[in-house]
Amino acid sequence: MSKSPGERVPVRSFWWWKRPRSAFLDIGLAMLAAVECAVSTTAFLSARIHVSTAGAVGIAVLGTLAGGSLVVRRRWPAVPVLVTLLVMPGMLGVVLLVVALYTLASTWEWPSRRRRVVALSALAFAEAAAVMAVSLMTPGDAPVDPPPLWGQILLSLLVSVGLTVAPVVTGLYVGARRRLIESLKDRAHGLETELDLLAEQAQERARRARLEERTRIAREMHDVVAHRVSLMVVHSGALERIVVKDPEKAAQSAKLMGEVGRQALNELREILGVLRMDDERQPEPDSLAGLPRLVDQSRAAGMAVTLTVSGSRQEFTGEAEQTAYRVVQEGLTNAHKHAGGAQVSVLLSYAPNGVRVAVVNACPGGERGAAKLPSGGNGLVGMRERVIALGGTFSSGPEADGGFRIEAVLPSRLAVRAERLR
Repeated sequence: MSKSPGERVPVRSFWWWKRPRSAFLDIGLAMLAAVECAVSTTAFLSARIHVSTAGAVGIAVLGTLAGGSLVVRRRWPAVPVLVTLLVMPGMLGVVLLVVALYTLASTWEWPSRRRRVVALSALAFAEAAAVMAVSLMTPGDAPVDPPPLWGQILLSLLVSVGLTVAPVVTGLYVGARRRLIESLKDRAHGLETELDLLAEQAQERARRARLEERTRIAREMHDVVAHRVSLMVVHSGALERIVVKDPEKAAQSAKLMGEVGRQALNELREILGVLRMDDERQPEPDSLAGLPRLVDQSRAAGMAVTLTVSGSRQEFTGEAEQTAYRVVQEGLTNAHKHAGGAQVSVLLSYAPNGVRVAVVNACPGGERGAAKLPSGGNGLVGMRERVIALGGTFSSGPEADGGFRIEAVLPSRLAVRAERLR
């Protein structure tokens, strides 16, 4: 079964050892230290005093126990050091001393237990120096003349430094390196987890972006199709009524229907073409400059509609211009659907705080009914979402005289600054 890159493989443990080879290493070091303690101590004492068989056996047992303390050096690193300090006055085991101090320095956390490491290391150095000095001052039966006192002291200090300072410094270095590697592994594991989380968030954002894009395209198609098809239905209804009475006007209405249909197809191609275009080839959005043409198309379809523009012309962002255009388009479409024959007013007002567009139709009269056009009820909802997303306000509802008003206000922060237009 494959593991992911950030997943840690569990390590099989054996008592306090993480791996079996660690246990074999510690047991081997303990046996070596036990033999070395027993042999060196017996040789040291035999050269100076008579050692009986029982004494040699006792020394061997004591050396075995002292060296065996290395078995627990990973679990309790201070135990071998304490054992070394206890037996060192009568038993100097080099392997036991060096391994115990190295384990103590490399295993214990240096910043948190600095005093303990320094105290035990200093005590071990002092005892090692004393034992070496005693061994040099009492050479036993050897015919070699002992060195002078200053030489004995200097040699004892040098040997003690090699036996204590060197393993402590090495242990500190290895321990710091081991902790650094562990921290880097933990950091890498955390980064992998964070990257996985970021990947999941990116997928969620991509899903939401796709959903928003589908919603936007559906809204654009609704705006285009609803308005153009509504005009075509209105023209076809008028064509039905006047085809016999006024053939010339009927031909004009048919021509207008064809023009509206071609415009609807062109706009649909533009919307669908966005799916295959990059950002540098986006089609130009509908803008407020196209409102007169939009009003003329409704007027040609038989609607009594007027356009009133007030205030100084301002340029707004492409999205804001298109949103305002779509609000007017939706208002005219609703008037075609529900207020046929009613007077319709389109208001465009520029102000310092933004731009306001409104479509107001009077109460439908009895001479001409509204065109029977299907309605999904999503047009006004889509317009409200668009306007509010840009930070504007949107309102729609009946008037006191029985008419209906659709109004949107877009803030001035969406206006394009004059220096940017130069």
